[in-house]
Amino acid sequence: MRKIILMMSVSLDGFIEGPDRELDWHLVDDELHRHFNQQLGAMGGFLDGRVTYELMAGFWPTADADPASTGPVVEFARIWRDTPKIAYSRTLAHAGWNTTVVRDVVAEEVLALKAQPGGDLVLGGADLAATFMRLDLIDEYRLYVHPVVIGRGKPLFPPSDAEISLRLAETRTFGNGVVLLRYQRPD
Repeated sequence: MRKIILMMSVSLDGFIEGPDRELDWHLVDDELHRHFNQQLGAMGGFLDGRVTYELMAGFWPTADADPASTGPVVEFARIWRDTPKIAYSRTLAHAGWNTTVVRDVVAEEVLALKAQPGGDLVLGGADLAATFMRLDLIDEYRLYVHPVVIGRGKPLFPPSDAEISLRLAETRTFGNGVVLLRYQRPD
């Protein structure tokens, strides 16, 4: 059975974006980008909320056409376009680039999606992640902690009454100081 993997960059103080949706504090160099490409290129699909989908769709479809794009950027543009995507949104009328729009997260539908053949499914977006957490649908957490404190913004995890026990499966430190913390459900 496929896994649902939450894969997010986060500041040291737990934010995924600044107060005005800034992402300029992300420290994505070629080493980290190649790692992302390796991880995401093996995925069977991207599950994104509307905000994350629109952010990605605003850049990646043509990122490889820019002569200034680095090799990892060119590679990820192809990965993003080719990988099947589900955009969860009640307002998005249309989505291109191999994307299906789904209005609501229904646990039974997600479990049926997990049961299909193919690679794991990567989850993107804090609001969507909160819904998947509430429905107990996340199998693995891959948090990329950036060595920066931004003070305020959108937290990765909103307040919740849920307690989720996990086991540490991997840590990795990248040359730019970003640390991967990979947690899985206990066996």
